Amino acid sequence: MSAKNCPESTRQKMINMMYLVLTAMLALNVASEVLESFRIVDASLGQTLNNVKMKNDQIYGAFDAAFIQNPTKVKEWKDKADEVREKTTGLITKIKDLKEQLVLASGGIPLKSAEPDFVLAEEPFVVNAKGDTILMKKEDDLNTPSEIMIQQKKAADLKNSINEYRDFLVTNLEVDSPIRENIIKQLDTSDPKANLKEGLEKKNWESLHFESKPLIAVITLLSKMQIDIENAETNIISTLYGQIDASSFKFNRLGAAIIAKSTYVLEGDQFEAEVFLTAEDTTQQPEIFVGNTKLTMRDGKGTYKATASQVGTFQWGGLIKYKTPEGNINTYPFKGEYQVGRPNATISPTKMNVLYMGIPNPIKVSVPGVASENLIVTISNGRIDKAGDDYLAYPSKLDAQGRNTSIIVNAKMNGETRLMGSMIYRVKEVPPPVATIGGLNGGTLKKEDLLAEDGVFAELKDFDFDLKFRIVQFDISFTGTYVKTASSKSARFTDEQKSFINRLTQGSTIYIDNIVAKGDDGTTRPLSPIGFKIR
Repeated sequence: MSAKNCPESTRQKMINMMYLVLTAMLALNVASEVLESFRIVDASLGQTLNNVKMKNDQIYGAFDAAFIQNPTKVKEWKDKADEVREKTTGLITKIKDLKEQLVLASGGIPLKSAEPDFVLAEEPFVVNAKGDTILMKKEDDLNTPSEIMIQQKKAADLKNSINEYRDFLVTNLEVDSPIRENIIKQLDTSDPKANLKEGLEKKNWESLHFESKPLIAVITLLSKMQIDIENAETNIISTLYGQIDASSFKFNRLGAAIIAKSTYVLEGDQFEAEVFLTAEDTTQQPEIFVGNTKLTMRDGKGTYKATASQVGTFQWGGLIKYKTPEGNINTYPFKGEYQVGRPNATISPTKMNVLYMGIPNPIKVSVPGVASENLIVTISNGRIDKAGDDYLAYPSKLDAQGRNTSIIVNAKMNGETRLMGSMIYRVKEVPPPVATIGGLNGGTLKKEDLLAEDGVFAELKDFDFDLKFRIVQFDISFTGTYVKTASSKSARFTDEQKSFINRLTQGSTIYIDNIVAKGDDGTTRPLSPIGFKIR
């Protein structure tokens, strides 16, 4: 691990951007859709936080293993790492306690107090320092966060704790260390500059982040702060671990490292990554190859670029060649992967969550940062099939209230299957078609126009799916100087029916009933009668 491995993670940059966009949307008074977006972002932050925590636990595990092998050599750096872990745990616990206080004060309840039919994936929640789950009942609460964070000065206390933690971390770094600058920026709590558009009104850090913000936005911001703190911890303990060998024999643990600007790029953009040795000797440059291509070197690092020309997950790798002090050439293999996805946005209107029986219902599913081939999409009522980049849902039972039909999305990530979210749908029958002649389902009609038509048709009006119905029988009753009924066992007029139509006079009435239509979905529907007056 290298002391120079200090860039802000790509996922962290994406999370920061998502939070800024959602905060800006709040200023426009966008209601439930924005609250839902904050909930989704906070759930994603939770996944990221678990990943960072797992990485840090691995580094601490490496310290423990190295200490067992050589206590004298490792003790100084392990003691510093243990102190970092202690202070990080204290600050993270403080933030978790703040989350718990905010949610409980706004009417939240522990999971054990929830209704028996409660589904965790459908409501926002927080996990306190003891590991207990607390349900958030008023995610749009504007008063409680301001009361606790501003009036009770919890935000000021948190700011002081972050400042103390940041100052402690940088004491473990050289003044010119690039990690030092990154941590100071990452844990910055300085007050924002006055905004000319707001009349040069001066805001402090506390009011900018916590005043008049809905509860779910404050919880999301606190989750982001947790990730910033855990990432800062990663940089520090990685640096300390790298000092174990750097302080003794410089090249006894050489290895390859990859830093990618992003492992998820949009189609048409470029994937870019830096490949370098973790213990650099400034007196000579290594040679780095990807395939048969030698990378251009700068400060011991090679830059690899690949055009993202198609969607998917792509593996890449190569060799680092380095000359030892004895003059031998050692090789160090490396490998990595990146994902390419399409730039798109899926918008799901909350009142259009309807599936129809007997027909394929197109569904769009996407998870930012996860390739489509790594998604597992299921439905609790019927079946759902992959269709290109989308899915087709085939519900098997009616569910007008949406109580038993959910589409669930899981993703395969880091060898695990994780829940990404779900959505409830109502299941209805396809609405019945309307019987028409010449596009009309009643009124007046010329005899010539009636004879020009081939028969009776079934039309689904204002229905967006490509579903067809065809008439399989109908009766026509003729009135005037006589009353006569003639039947057809198809959609076409029979010769008998046409003969009677020919004899109609002005003012006569025809009445079409006993109409039956059969749809592509396999259902047979009786249709409402229609009538026309001949003019």
